[in-house]
Amino acid sequence: MHKSRLGALVVDCQSERIFEYAEFWGAVLGSEPESQEGQIDERYVRLNGAPSEAQVILQKVEHPSRVHFDIETNDIEAEVNRLQSLGAEIVERMEKWVIMEAPSKHRFCVIGPIRPDFEEKANVWE
Repeated sequence: MHKSRLGALVVDCQSERIFEYAEFWGAVLGSEPESQEGQIDERYVRLNGAPSEAQVILQKVEHPSRVHFDIETNDIEAEVNRLQSLGAEIVERMEKWVIMEAPSKHRFCVIGPIRPDFEEKANVWE
């Protein structure tokens, strides 16, 4: 048995202007970007939101700009297996997450828990 749920919407930006874009998306969504000092690292900008909501994160990338989502789980391998049984394919295994592709060709990531209410609110899979 493991748990999973939508963890984050990730706005992939093929640009060095990540903080400028974070200001735009923050204004669109009604949330402020975290300060540069509070960021995960220089490739990411998180928008402040309610802890119970999926996070919105901007990410500097080298591929064309797009949006993807992250599925948070307490067991990455079990969730990857579940998603493969639904038709998803592994694109690449990273050190801390797995990049997958849906049958529709949309990419998404499977990551560890990131929100504080994960244990109480996540879906439970047998």
